[in-house]
Amino acid sequence: MRILLATRNAGKIDELRQILAEAAPGFELVGLDAVEPYPETAETELTFAGNALLKARDGVKHTGLPTVADDSGLAVEALNGMPGVLSARWAGRAKDDAANNALLLEQLADVPDRLRGAKFVCAAAVAWPDGREQVVHGRMRGRVGRTERGSNGFGYDPLFIPEGHEVTSAELPPEEKNAISHRGKAFRELAAEIVD
Repeated sequence: MRILLATRNAGKIDELRQILAEAAPGFELVGLDAVEPYPETAETELTFAGNALLKARDGVKHTGLPTVADDSGLAVEALNGMPGVLSARWAGRAKDDAANNALLLEQLADVPDRLRGAKFVCAAAVAWPDGREQVVHGRMRGRVGRTERGSNGFGYDPLFIPEGHEVTSAELPPEEKNAISHRGKAFRELAAEIVD
């Protein structure tokens, strides 16, 4: 069975492919670049779950394929949970990782290490052609470092140090990161629901 992952982000596609291969062999996962282009709805919801459902519903509507979508971001305690749902646009330009990371470092420059707690949050949704929908959540706790380190990741990965580690998410091997990541947790739970 073909399942659409409503993203063009190669990192997310690879991550979910690995998870589905283990949890749900026999499913073929494709990204947005593998289907006819369709107008994508803007992420206008105030929650990760709301945005994930918007994208999943869009995929089903335009392709007829069961569609998985996620919305995720970084919630920093010293910033009252921000950037949150605005994570990808934190510096004002959509999906500019370098600008987002630079702004976050600037905003936390005077914050001591003990107060730099944060968590990655992911809401993953699946929408089926028959109208069924499900949303699950995953979280990864940790803290924001002071410099970018590592190249195995994207977004805030080079700044985020997972709880119990001294390296950033971007310094972890992909298998280890997937085992503890917010997206990995949400996608594994969703994969179990897909095969159920």
